[in-house]
Amino acid sequence: MDQPTDLRGGGALPVTAPHPLANAVTAPHPLDNAVWAALTGPHAHLAERLGRAARYPADVYAFAALADPADPAAWADLHALAGPGTTVRVKPVDDVPDGWEVVGAGRGVQLVDTALRAEPAPEAVRLGPADVPEILDLVARTRPGPFLARTVELGTYLGIRHHGRLVALAGERLRLPGWTEISAVCTDPEHRGRGLATRLVRAVAAGIRARGDVPFLHAAADNTPAIRLYRSLGFTLRRSSRIVVLRTPGTPSSRTGVAPHDALSEVAPDGSGAPRTEVTA
Repeated sequence: MDQPTDLRGGGALPVTAPHPLANAVTAPHPLDNAVWAALTGPHAHLAERLGRAARYPADVYAFAALADPADPAAWADLHALAGPGTTVRVKPVDDVPDGWEVVGAGRGVQLVDTALRAEPAPEAVRLGPADVPEILDLVARTRPGPFLARTVELGTYLGIRHHGRLVALAGERLRLPGWTEISAVCTDPEHRGRGLATRLVRAVAAGIRARGDVPFLHAAADNTPAIRLYRSLGFTLRRSSRIVVLRTPGTPSSRTGVAPHDALSEVAPDGSGAPRTEVTA
């Protein structure tokens, strides 16, 4: 695998020389903490937030975020937000404070669009709340990563039907200033090899670019088939980061949050190949 590229722009834009004073103050890139940038940006209307911690509703997307994972105050806010003895997913995280139990961990990679051919897919249909039962059925059979009852509210989801049955899916998950994540890419096993996932990725990307955003996506770091596919489509590996599933300090009266066995049993969204267990980034 090539060394990750730390892109500071998006799309296929040319790289320009930095200003001589650029190193004086370096602002963090929103993609470095994408969940936080989404919850404090375009997805703020969905956020459950307390100080320097925020999370999505449990039936939308099972991730929490910290304004700065190195800030003890942010961890204190997350503890207060989630409550004692609750299981939460957080990324990116290198070090976990004392008292927080690591239930599981893995590494994910982030890729950004640098040369993707984005184009509409005439056969694709827009999916909405009424399609959620059918989406959940396809996700259960293909396991592209977390998709919950209200995940469809995060952005545009497109599908392809065969004789009226939903057989392929792709859509938008995290949305932050200037960037939108492509996610839930999956194809029914009986319809793989027809390029359906590729057409949907390009179609979702076309919609993202039309509003001025740059597409990006995540995959498990060890899912080389998915990474190979996305790179062949025009995505560039940007960075790798650690994902953790944690139980907050304290003992609850009843357990809530993400079940440990569900938190790490995901499939990176490559749209092809047999399902396998790994962390979805």
